[in-house]
Amino acid sequence: MLKARFVTQVARLGKKPPPGECNQGNDSDCCKEGKLYTTYKCSPTVSSHTKAYLTLNGFEKDEDGGAPSECDNQYHSDDTPVVALSTGWYNKGSRCLNNITITANGRSVVAMVVDECDSTMPPCANNIVDASRAVWEALGVPRDQWGGLDITWTDA
Repeated sequence: MLKARFVTQVARLGKKPPPGECNQGNDSDCCKEGKLYTTYKCSPTVSSHTKAYLTLNGFEKDEDGGAPSECDNQYHSDDTPVVALSTGWYNKGSRCLNNITITANGRSVVAMVVDECDSTMPPCANNIVDASRAVWEALGVPRDQWGGLDITWTDA
């Protein structure tokens, strides 16, 4: 018997961010006023090889990550392998300060979950692992290809 898994999707109109609230470092997206974005309340089921999309995020003060991390209210060095997970995978903080193993490009890296990529608000999708530059470097991705990469991950 197959179990159906329903993904809650809602279309929301983007709102122009307040002045100074959109830091587009690391080619980050900011909502565009009037554009429709799909938002999510859950993420795909976690398995031993969960498919995801790796994005680049700055976790230091004044970078595109914005505020301190949700898990510990701290900023983190981009030289440390840390990530933010989409809302469903973040699971109300249940993975906070735990490690995940990310695999891509023939390599693996262990990174600590420190934040949420809020997929209930645009533009974060439900399959995002938003990673520091240390993760990208450990995976051996050439710098000119940083920004988006298909990966798999699992709890470490």
